[in-house]
Amino acid sequence: MSDSSSPTPAKPDGTLPIEAPLTVADPASTRYDRECDVLVVGFGAAGAAAAIAAREAGADVVILDRFGGGGATALSGGVVYAGGGTRQQRHFGYADTADAMFRYLRNETGDAVSDEQLKRFCDDSRGLIEWLESTGACFDSTVPPPKTSYPPDGTYLYYSGNEPVPAFAAHAEPAPRGHRAQGTWMSGKNLFEHLRTRIRQLEIPVIEQFSVRRLLQDAQGRIVGAEAAGFDAGSALALHHQRLIERAEKVHNLFPGWADGLRAKALVLETRVARHVTIRARRGVILCTGGFIFNREMVAQNAPKYRGTLRLGATGCDGSGIRLGESVGGVPTRMEKVSAWRFINPPQNLPRGIVVNGLGVRFCNEQVYGARLGVEMVENHGGKAWLILDAPLRKAAIRECLKSKAWPFQKYPALLLMLFAQRGNTPEELASKIGVPPQALRETIARYDADASSGAADVLGKADDMRARLHQGPFYALDIAVTNRMFPCPAITLGGLRVDEDSNSVVDAQSQPIPGLYAAGRTAVGIASNHYVSGLSLADCLWSGRRAGRHAAGG
Repeated sequence: MSDSSSPTPAKPDGTLPIEAPLTVADPASTRYDRECDVLVVGFGAAGAAAAIAAREAGADVVILDRFGGGGATALSGGVVYAGGGTRQQRHFGYADTADAMFRYLRNETGDAVSDEQLKRFCDDSRGLIEWLESTGACFDSTVPPPKTSYPPDGTYLYYSGNEPVPAFAAHAEPAPRGHRAQGTWMSGKNLFEHLRTRIRQLEIPVIEQFSVRRLLQDAQGRIVGAEAAGFDAGSALALHHQRLIERAEKVHNLFPGWADGLRAKALVLETRVARHVTIRARRGVILCTGGFIFNREMVAQNAPKYRGTLRLGATGCDGSGIRLGESVGGVPTRMEKVSAWRFINPPQNLPRGIVVNGLGVRFCNEQVYGARLGVEMVENHGGKAWLILDAPLRKAAIRECLKSKAWPFQKYPALLLMLFAQRGNTPEELASKIGVPPQALRETIARYDADASSGAADVLGKADDMRARLHQGPFYALDIAVTNRMFPCPAITLGGLRVDEDSNSVVDAQSQPIPGLYAAGRTAVGIASNHYVSGLSLADCLWSGRRAGRHAAGG
């Protein structure tokens, strides 16, 4: 083997260092610590789906995971975006079709993938749910589907995107396509455990607490394996490393700086005392390590407007898979695309108010999915915005919160925002308190109130039942800016390695496949790489992972 690199120092936030590839002159005669047909790097939804598909296609598969498996999937809400007439949709009388799903998603996905690829995704959608059900996952709902940011227990089918918004409903008959796996609280863990059970049934080895630092390639540039470092299962080092990461995940949302310190300590163990191994992959390596929201440097370089958001996901979402692909000629694409979630429902009365920017002007239909509002706010309005209510609407929203069965993370921040909102007896007085032009805010409120009162069409296309008059003071302004720490704005990255749409092979700058290398999920560009709605990323992880696994197994 020839080695042209020197070890990369550990990053202070725990970001895994990646090294240049190691060239193997004669792969067949080189000694390895382990061999397999397909090596899957990362054990979340994409990695699990890839491993299952490759194994079912007859390949000898090994999974490597830097931690204990699950990744961002196990921390998620467990929502899979699917339609085309699933059993759950039919139960509630929704005659959804793959074509309607395509026409809706075309307005969300933009040019992230080709129309042909999006059609394939929609055509396969119902089958994806049925495949998950075959692993033991259940999506049956006992309550009719609502429109919410995340449904309560008992509701496992819901409108998870912009389907009922008039601008989108004009293209396709609305249907609920958010299929949440049954479980309590965030049910991503439940969904992942079904995938893990299937992995065990297929007797696929999972090597935990080993991270891939660099890829192995032959003289012609084909990827033939990987070099990894980690700890022996059950050792004192492994247990210490595990405790550091588990603690970091638990405190991250409230104390991100402390969590980064714990991650840095874990990385010191990985870089100084971990055991190194080489693994040969005769048919291919599949990168499934997630996005890069936990890599501050990559976010600052590619999406600097989102540096103030709450990083959503798992520690492994540090771009390691993307950087591994890039190290051998892969092309990171759409790296500026981030989904920032500014949900203002529930309570349902909040989006009946108006959202204004620093100029006191509305800029977005308030009923849209939270990522639409969040991204528009960050990209075009400096990450700052105010939600304006009048006295009756605020009172109704508070009453709704107190009586609601919504999750604590939904209603308590909303209550705090309303209780600590800026207040003014007139629009002009309120404007002076929040620093926006008084005349502009007065005119914005007056126009919205007049249109709602007369029944005139809303200028931003809000549905009539989502409007309310704003005419009775005092008026209130709720700070929904990215910088509001009482109401954090979570974000995930959507960009990744450019891949061939038929096989999920990583391609180079000339759009030629890099032999032996595949990527799936948020490590790759896919269905969710333009705009995100709940469940779309997880569905894409599973769908792209299965495709990558099948093709890698074919060698």
